[in-house]
Amino acid sequence: MASRVRPSAGPTGWRRALFRAPVKLYRWHLGWLLGSRFCLLTHTGRSSGLPRQTVLEVAGRDPETGAILVASGFGQASQWYRNICHDARVHVRVGRRSSEALARPFTPDESGRAMALYASRHPRAALQLLRLCGLEAQATAEEFYQVGHDFIPFVALTPTGSSLV
Repeated sequence: MASRVRPSAGPTGWRRALFRAPVKLYRWHLGWLLGSRFCLLTHTGRSSGLPRQTVLEVAGRDPETGAILVASGFGQASQWYRNICHDARVHVRVGRRSSEALARPFTPDESGRAMALYASRHPRAALQLLRLCGLEAQATAEEFYQVGHDFIPFVALTPTGSSLV
């Protein structure tokens, strides 16, 4: 069973600088180097009202709606997650494509199913994500479902303009 330790609110110090490095690639118009596996999410700070940016892994795609799926590896305490819950209007860039979008947090059940599916497609990356977040789990679909349900919320970013898929 997954550890009941809650994931931290995010990295600090040198780990934070490392996590923020991909944002600089996008600012230098080199985000395409990261391919289609990552996206730059621009959201609005819930207190400041200022634009904020983070780079997230694309965990999945919905070809019907053009939505991309991302996960908050540090749980509901992540600043970007808290911001999109306050204001769902975001801007997303994947490679050289970008669009205004609406963010929709998944329910715990949807997040659990999304995490289990992600783990089946990317087993090594899923285990690394859990370790990075301070969680421990076995490599079973039930474990990954539970982690997604309890700790790692997923979000659909559905374009309101051109498709990102």
